Amino acid sequence: MLRFIIRRLLQAVPTLLVLSILVFAWLRLLPGGPAGALLGDKATPQKLADLNHLLGLDQPIFIQYFKFLGRVVTGNFGSSLISGDSVLAEVGRSFPATIELSFFALVLAIAFGIPLGYVAARFHGRLLDNATVLTTLIGVAVPVFFFGVLLKYVFAQKLGILPPSGRQDVTIDATHITGFFTLDGLLTGEFDAFWDAVKHLILPAIALASIPFAVIVRITRASVLDVQQEDFVRTAESKGLTTPVIRRRHILRNALLPVSTTIGLQTGLLLAGAVLTEKVFNIPGLGYLLAQGIERRDYPRLQGLLLLAALVYVLVNLLVDISYAIIDPRVRVR
Repeated sequence: MLRFIIRRLLQAVPTLLVLSILVFAWLRLLPGGPAGALLGDKATPQKLADLNHLLGLDQPIFIQYFKFLGRVVTGNFGSSLISGDSVLAEVGRSFPATIELSFFALVLAIAFGIPLGYVAARFHGRLLDNATVLTTLIGVAVPVFFFGVLLKYVFAQKLGILPPSGRQDVTIDATHITGFFTLDGLLTGEFDAFWDAVKHLILPAIALASIPFAVIVRITRASVLDVQQEDFVRTAESKGLTTPVIRRRHILRNALLPVSTTIGLQTGLLLAGAVLTEKVFNIPGLGYLLAQGIERRDYPRLQGLLLLAALVYVLVNLLVDISYAIIDPRVRVR
């Protein structure tokens, strides 16, 4: 297993290099460039030329890239044009909010998606199966931001049972150690702060989980239906194995292989969904930072956030490969 993990890590290195080249090139091709964003309305041809020279943007592109890569390797992503703080410091402040939201959304999607997909496959063609397929179609079709606004309107404005925005009530004097508000509440024993943080997560997590939930249900259902028709399932039945054993050891375990891939892909896409969800629910996470950076053309912030998102996506896919090797040991020797 260790050799398998090392091999996957080495394969991730060229992927990250290619992604760094794409991010670097894309930002250099945007209208105005970093110098134009810094100067704003005060930009003149002479000022642009002077600032480009000061920043080294008039050097050959490959020299700029290697300097950029050297800074990234040392953790220097530059300073935000909006706040003046280092990009790494901004990410450190906002990262817990996004990870906490994405984690809760993913837990909801997996906890309800896999069982529902499995049950729908067992009752294939019946009312429950048809209702599940219809629900997942709606889940995929409805935009995250619209679903989020709808949830706020019903549960926060009309019923008033859940908070409409933010991460925690401002009246609560909570101690924050890690930046993960739910974890901080448990670590410090401030259970009122923990419960308040959970209540603030419910609506955005449901909104963010809507698409991953629908996709996981559909993939689980299709995978279980396929595995049920395999020869090894009929062989297990002919040997007299009990139905629970066949379902657990032979059907569900083999059906989880494509599901684990889907979960990995959806985890990466949660970062994209977090941009809209955090804007709707006013959560100061990475998505909120990214949206603000796009609006204000904050190139250093965009550069750092996009590279971080790429790194997270690569790490998630590494975890998917490891889960593959655990579920199906044959993968390790391929």
